[in-house]
Amino acid sequence: MSKITRQGSNAILSTSVEYHNFVFLAGMTADDLSQDITGQTRQVLAKITAALEANGTDTTRLLNAQIWLKDIRDREAMNKVWVEWLGDAGRPARACVQANMADPRHLVEIMVNACR
Repeated sequence: MSKITRQGSNAILSTSVEYHNFVFLAGMTADDLSQDITGQTRQVLAKITAALEANGTDTTRLLNAQIWLKDIRDREAMNKVWVEWLGDAGRPARACVQANMADPRHLVEIMVNACR
């Protein structure tokens, strides 16, 4: 049976799971909730970068992304940061929707999957 590697596990979830060179990240949110959508998106993407690196991969290996916004009208501002973050890397398959957040101060949550 193939090995499953989990990092950052608690009673509810793992921040990442690796299986057969596929890396599945949990949804990431900002820590400083006083920031606007641009600041929160930058924080989230920095956390994703770190989690990908901890699993031996990077943004060039992204497969898909799911993005939840508290207010879909923030999509343009979020996309500006997203495009800067991706640079010339390949674009993942992606969905972006408006959603009620667990904490109303969260403006964005992003979950990605990548390969190694």
